[in-house]
Amino acid sequence: MQPVVAVVADIREFENYSWHCVPDQYVKAAFNVSGVLPLLVPAFGDGIDFDALLERVDGVMLSGSKSNVHPSNFGAEPDEKYEPYDEARDATSLPLIRAAIDKGVPLFAICRGIQELNVALGGTLATEIQEAEGVMDHRAPTSSEQAERFALTHSVKTKADGCINKIIGGEARVNSLHRQAIDNIAPRLQVEASAEDGTVEAVSVIDAKGYAVGVQWHPEYWAKTDDTSRKLFEAFGDAVRAYASAKAK
Repeated sequence: MQPVVAVVADIREFENYSWHCVPDQYVKAAFNVSGVLPLLVPAFGDGIDFDALLERVDGVMLSGSKSNVHPSNFGAEPDEKYEPYDEARDATSLPLIRAAIDKGVPLFAICRGIQELNVALGGTLATEIQEAEGVMDHRAPTSSEQAERFALTHSVKTKADGCINKIIGGEARVNSLHRQAIDNIAPRLQVEASAEDGTVEAVSVIDAKGYAVGVQWHPEYWAKTDDTSRKLFEAFGDAVRAYASAKAK
């Protein structure tokens, strides 16, 4: 059977409705490259039985989003510089992350997802990082063309003996579309890749029972054409299938 992967939805307001939604690029990359069926999980927070949900799926993927994790989740004061927020997604993704790691369910966290992963495990975030001394501008270039906004613009170097290194090699060109990043890394995370300016670009969960990694860049956009992006989604798909197979025995 086709493995099923839970993807936490964002809340969006348009056409006089509140929508639970996920950007198309993420679910297409999961479906076409990872070979899994994405299941959109509505952002209902603690109304969800997370243990029951994880019994029914074979993996968890956390997408990027325009919104940021609310500062109250990592001990900071709310400020307009951190906006916009999506507290319903926070209330859903943070406990789901912890439950998935505890159960050994494969986890792949992208952009906002890596920030959620860090916060869920006790880390903090910095915002407007492009204003910090020595930090390059990781925001997307101003353009109406998505291919230009998601262009592969800078390099990352991976940890020599790390799991990301085994997937994509020692160095890769990646795309950044963020102004917020990991500040204090969670005790249970280790850095798997960094940008030239020291920005954390990938992490893994040190004590995870299964596959649990996060990247700050956007492999979903080029998953079918860029070798690095494709390998990340293939590795996640392999981990999901291995977990599903073991669970079925």
